[in-house]
Amino acid sequence: MSYIDICIMGWNLNAFMFVVNFLMAIRVISSSDRDKLQEESVVLKELKEQMEMYYPYRTQTTIITYLVPFTAFFRMSYRLIEMFFFFQKNQGSRMFDYMVYKYTNEIERAKNK
Repeated sequence: MSYIDICIMGWNLNAFMFVVNFLMAIRVISSSDRDKLQEESVVLKELKEQMEMYYPYRTQTTIITYLVPFTAFFRMSYRLIEMFFFFQKNQGSRMFDYMVYKYTNEIERAKNK
């Protein structure tokens, strides 16, 4: 297997994780009511703005992870495992609860640095 074959396989896995992420987003959006989604969006927007104060290049690093072979695959695999354990521990929680947890956890970690 040549290096280019390995890179292509890594990019294919990154693309697969992008599709999985996209399908999860569509599933969450379609399962909720519009007014509730708008309220949750406002809360997440505020948390995202706070997070961008501490991590200003977060969007660029996310794009780079999809360009570097295997990086997004491993990153998303870790997040999916983390989500699985979060939902196991917190029965009845939703994706919104997980996202609030992750944002607040990252903000607190950045404040403590």
